[in-house]
Amino acid sequence: MVGRIRKKLIGKLPNCEEVTPLLVCPLCNRPIPDSKKDAHHLVPKSKGGRETKYLHRVCHRQIHALLTETELAKTYNHVEALLAHPGIARFVTWVKTKPDNFYERTRKSQRIRD
Repeated sequence: MVGRIRKKLIGKLPNCEEVTPLLVCPLCNRPIPDSKKDAHHLVPKSKGGRETKYLHRVCHRQIHALLTETELAKTYNHVEALLAHPGIARFVTWVKTKPDNFYERTRKSQRIRD
């Protein structure tokens, strides 16, 4: 089953069966294999967000492990702001050395949530 967001994005491609665009993660600038891509709402859906970007699954999970939905909506609602966050910047430096299809389980931050 294909999600609504993916259908919307795929529907914009001409003849989507023949064209497989090479997606690049805006955080780590590595190519995203189809099996490792996640759509990230820059502003969470619960806060009224609609715009999405494709990210590596590991990059996407790290964002949500470090930041609350309120922080994402108010401060970190675009890629440049995410890269300015010290935890995300440290993660991106580390993950750039990994292969494109790398995935590791991510643990939630222990700090108090909103």
